[in-house]
Amino acid sequence: MHDRIRLFLSALLLALCGSVTARAIDPAYQPQMERLAEIMGALYHLDDLCMRSGVDWRNELAELMDLDEVDEDRRERLAGAFNANYNDFQQSHVRCTDSASLLTARFLEEGAKISYDIHIRYAE
Repeated sequence: MHDRIRLFLSALLLALCGSVTARAIDPAYQPQMERLAEIMGALYHLDDLCMRSGVDWRNELAELMDLDEVDEDRRERLAGAFNANYNDFQQSHVRCTDSASLLTARFLEEGAKISYDIHIRYAE
């Protein structure tokens, strides 16, 4: 599982390095960023429940937003996506179950794919 976390964080770093600078309008990759924020919100809860990797997913999103130089509107939407999914998963998963572990693994894989795709398609 820790290899998946490393893969996810490596892909996230790739997405951050050379990402397109902020514009007055949403960048083409905004939907992927919002999905990534949702995933990170779920992982913020599920990681603590099942893996205890020590990754601070909230801080990772904050760093991602800083590096992407998002404007206040995008920052609020990304934080909102993170918080909504965190709250949903906090209410629906109170202990680590097989389902929660499976979701954690799937979110790590999906997050790594999204991060990689953003980097490949939109990095300068």
